[in-house]
Amino acid sequence: MSHNSRPSTSRISSVPSQKPRQLSHLQAQLAQLTANMADLESLMRMTAGQAQDMRALGGYSGAMFMAASKVLGEETVKGGEGKEATREQEK
Repeated sequence: MSHNSRPSTSRISSVPSQKPRQLSHLQAQLAQLTANMADLESLMRMTAGQAQDMRALGGYSGAMFMAASKVLGEETVKGGEGKEATREQEK
């Protein structure tokens, strides 16, 4: 029973040697996380700029649709009036 309660000597000797390796691994992960956060920040700034550009593009598109609607609407009204006038003249 006393054999089960004591940890083996090989396990005890391996634990201190793992700590520097684990710290090195954590340091590498932290460096990767820092690089990923820098990339994310850059991408977020680019996305914010693109969102502003999309807003402006939406405004231009809306203005063009309104202008086209006004022009085509006037032509339709004029075209409709012209057809009715010619029909009345034909009668």
